[in-house]
Amino acid sequence: MKSLFFATSLVLLASCAQTYTKGKTYKLTILHTNDHHGRFWSNKDGEYGMAARATLIKELREQVESEGGEVLLLDAGDVNTGVPQSDLLDAEPDFKGMAAIGYDVMAIGNHEFDKPLSTIKKQQKEWAKFPFISANIYDEKTKERVFPSHITKNLGGLKVTIFGLTTEDTPKKSKPEHSAGLYFVPSVEEGKNLVPTLRPKTDILIALTHTGHFVDGKHGADAPGDVTLARTVDGIDLIVGGHTQKPLFKPDIQNGTIIVQAFEWGKYVGKVDLEFKDGQVALKDYKLIPVNLKDSPVKIKDDKEVHALLKPYKDRGDKSLLKELATADVEFIGRRDLVRTGETNLGNLIAKSYQEKFKADIGLTNSGGIRDSIYPGKVTIETVMMVLPFAGEIVTTEMSGNELKKYIEYAITKLTPGSGSFPQFSGIEAVLNEKSQKLKSLKVNGKDVVATQKYVMALPEFIAKGGDKYPLVTYIKYGHTDADLLREFIEQQKQLKANDFAPTGYIKRK
Repeated sequence: MKSLFFATSLVLLASCAQTYTKGKTYKLTILHTNDHHGRFWSNKDGEYGMAARATLIKELREQVESEGGEVLLLDAGDVNTGVPQSDLLDAEPDFKGMAAIGYDVMAIGNHEFDKPLSTIKKQQKEWAKFPFISANIYDEKTKERVFPSHITKNLGGLKVTIFGLTTEDTPKKSKPEHSAGLYFVPSVEEGKNLVPTLRPKTDILIALTHTGHFVDGKHGADAPGDVTLARTVDGIDLIVGGHTQKPLFKPDIQNGTIIVQAFEWGKYVGKVDLEFKDGQVALKDYKLIPVNLKDSPVKIKDDKEVHALLKPYKDRGDKSLLKELATADVEFIGRRDLVRTGETNLGNLIAKSYQEKFKADIGLTNSGGIRDSIYPGKVTIETVMMVLPFAGEIVTTEMSGNELKKYIEYAITKLTPGSGSFPQFSGIEAVLNEKSQKLKSLKVNGKDVVATQKYVMALPEFIAKGGDKYPLVTYIKYGHTDADLLREFIEQQKQLKANDFAPTGYIKRK
């Protein structure tokens, strides 16, 4: 367990609400998670899982309440998409599990829009039964917000307001057809407008955001996130964030605002301890508590009721998903920190599967669509769907040699390493002039590109339509999803061998 303690002298921001009892010290603990992505069940090593999370949260609640404190349980979004047992059921087990654990509120994440808006509404109304909030998502026709902007809770006489924000990149980082007809106001702009109206009416103001934590506010090709919000908008006591899926073991304090994030998948539960007295908020303690990770000092037992609630969903999915397709002799790397920064064997495998299906000259995928590794040993249908959970369609586009050169030059110079847009290719060899940021040479399948010759590229429809900030291209659809093509290709291979897909350094910088 990693923790960090703070002195009582850290005073953050005075409130103007004046609804509290003067001279009284109020204790408030915020428990938080983010980027759950379908992980309602523990992995093969017994890590995380909602039943163990339920036990931990119950124990933390009891501890805080026994000491006279109040507790809020928040989630910063992206419950949808990541594990087939969840995806095939529209995250029903996940939201029912969250309801059983007792979540107070959730911010809408971009991957909520991997599902249609009607499904999101169903998830909230029928399964979660706690509020989903986002202040900056509007209906283009009515100009009304699609979700509540905020909720306010009276906790033992202390008024606490939580407002939600969702990344404005959502139409480019989820299925764009599901956010058609909606308008995402830039989150910082919405914060500027909303906070001055909320601040005078509350004692503690919390932003529950799915916009991302970027160190020193350097967000690259992504939309601005929590640091920019805190630096730009005065009056927010605490930002509980998600989206970038990185743990903050130490809170980032910007402009008097505390920023926290609890990694991903329920690997940790974040715990923020605040004290409020006479209009002032003080941070007393912050920690991320691991949920049965390999190096966790304490093994947390499953909550029996939550385990019993979720097990039928796990069993139902396993029946159809555990068919063996092939074997792998090494890890095919889909880990976020690696696949979004450089060529990997899994990126090569996936791009090759698209290229081979359509006999295309080039295969391309965006690394943000790759969500897990293929591990040594048995490769199953479940494995493939964990790697490619979004069920995106693969299409082809035709370009001249000149057009292809410009496209690839853009992809390797404008799409930021570390972001989901980072490209993985099959079939190219490129040399980039580091100084001019122009291609010195480009080969396709070992031959120099000819300016007037036509080349076919297979790629996800998501990026063909401009997703992840790729250039728009015209394309042909065939009705094949990414996971189907990868599964078919893996079955044909029988064995996935390291040497067949090892990184070759097909993009060189000189």
